[in-house]
Amino acid sequence: MNPALKPIRVILVDDHTLIRAGIRALLEKLPEVKVVAEAGDGREVLNLVKLHRPDVVLMDISMPGLNGLDATARITRDFPVVRVIILSMHDNEEYYWRALKAGAAGYLLKRAATAELETALQKVVHGEIFLSQEISRRFVRKFPLQGIADRKSPLEQLTSRQREILQLIAEGQNTKSIAEILKVSPKTVEYHRMKLMNGLNVHDIPGLVRFALRGGLISQES
Repeated sequence: MNPALKPIRVILVDDHTLIRAGIRALLEKLPEVKVVAEAGDGREVLNLVKLHRPDVVLMDISMPGLNGLDATARITRDFPVVRVIILSMHDNEEYYWRALKAGAAGYLLKRAATAELETALQKVVHGEIFLSQEISRRFVRKFPLQGIADRKSPLEQLTSRQREILQLIAEGQNTKSIAEILKVSPKTVEYHRMKLMNGLNVHDIPGLVRFALRGGLISQES
């Protein structure tokens, strides 16, 4: 790396400590990259981005409290100069599209080679969108560019607050706990729960949990 150039400042986000350690070890081998912080969930990274103002956030999707896609949407809305690369095990076209809709600048699978990660970092800090070759071939073939902006999944039809409450319900939080986490009244939580149940036509907690699993808001191990 040219000493005159500033390193790419990265925040690494994953709820598994061992996975974070492995990715950090890879990043620390890249001379142009500096890991400035780590987070274990989507809510924590929002505070770290505000504190460190990184160039790039490497973001997992399935995390407790606030998933990576909704965290990405908030980061790209509140800190538009910060670029987010989704680094996930989810090899599914629906996730690629939702990530880009949330404002992500890149999507890499966790099995990607180190060289691909390095290329992704370089591309996104220069304002480009990066999808690994394995993903981009399938993505373009599966989703024609014409009319793609209008595509919405059932999950995307919920508001950000409804998705947040849905995730917390599916993680086993009760109304009082959700109200404390989100700093709103229990009545507000109940109102949003009623709206999302009516919108999804799902009227019990097990049904909401199944929907959250299918949508990737929570993982099987949660």
